[in-house]
Amino acid sequence: MRLAPFVSPGHGLVAGNRLSLLESGTEYFPVLLAEIGAARHEVHLETYIFADDTTGRRVAAALASAARRGVAVRVLVDGFGARDFAAGIGAALAAAGVEVMTYRPEAGRYRFRRHRLRRLHRKLVTVDGRIAFVGGINVIDDFDDGESAAARFDYAVGVEGPLVTRIHADVRHVWRLVRWASLGRRPPPPAALPVMPPVSGTTLAALVIRDNLRHRRDIENAYLNAIAQARREILIANAYFLPGRRFRKELLAAAKRGVKVRLLLQGPTDHILLRYATQSLYDRMLSAGVRVFEYAPAELHAKVAVIDGDWATVGSSNIDPFSLLLSREANLVVRDAGFAGELRTSLEAAIKGAAREIRVEDQRRRSWLARMVTAAAYSLVRLLIGVTRYAGKQYSD
Repeated sequence: MRLAPFVSPGHGLVAGNRLSLLESGTEYFPVLLAEIGAARHEVHLETYIFADDTTGRRVAAALASAARRGVAVRVLVDGFGARDFAAGIGAALAAAGVEVMTYRPEAGRYRFRRHRLRRLHRKLVTVDGRIAFVGGINVIDDFDDGESAAARFDYAVGVEGPLVTRIHADVRHVWRLVRWASLGRRPPPPAALPVMPPVSGTTLAALVIRDNLRHRRDIENAYLNAIAQARREILIANAYFLPGRRFRKELLAAAKRGVKVRLLLQGPTDHILLRYATQSLYDRMLSAGVRVFEYAPAELHAKVAVIDGDWATVGSSNIDPFSLLLSREANLVVRDAGFAGELRTSLEAAIKGAAREIRVEDQRRRSWLARMVTAAAYSLVRLLIGVTRYAGKQYSD
């Protein structure tokens, strides 16, 4: 049984696209830099992190160069993920003529407020309304910790074709919203871009976003719809995996009806609380027949999935309450056996060559202290989400 063409309300699949899967920064940044270098009219870049490191400085130099030759360059970063950006690289970019803004700047950094959890977590780039990039890769070195022998494991997708119009419109829309909120006045309508020649592609794809207005659950619902209709295989690689009750129920139901369900999750992590909370789910997943793997050589930052060989998603959204309920996110959903197969092959290589399988016997050998720590971490994350009052009942057991 094939999946229905449904993606999510308001985000239908668009035909005629050409997609390029880019694995980690080693593949992504050379392509991104080349496209910025070729820009003639406009560059929009949204990112959660814009680091002051080798990669960040290379991207900044390309953006500044584009601005100096008359390209309209706009950069939007998150106020928490890129909290040092405005005073550093951002100031240099502004001096070069780049328009720079920060989403929800951090004022009282150590004071808890609900809105601090609502972040701009998207990683989107559009160039000349001709090509777009969607994925999970921040502007940061692949080897930023200085210790890992392997690169951070992540993905982006280059998009050409009709879907670029949709991505470009959404990036411009968010830019205008943030400019209104920051400066108290609406910006003038952006200049129209020249009509680009059509791209010859065959791929069905959609941009699915998450915000706090009309699209609060679009990404989650896209996942749930695909999982509910899966008949053969579900392969999910996700950096921060802490799904709510509905999501867990659908995964377990899929495993029960004979679907091969595999999860590729983080080993090394920069958020130890979420790692322990995720481990609290292992027993139930394993007992239902779900296979769980932890990526070992470096940080896994991917947010991707392949279902039944012809449905795939690549984007910025983790499967945790912070992404699914609070942050601005953007995922590409693709219906194409060729693209899904390429992503699946990449994930299979990571599982076979760089991951450790978590087995039932491993869980049974855990100490009572380890069990208490994971249970406490899960309860603490639930409490943190509960005080925001966004989660409703879906994060209760």
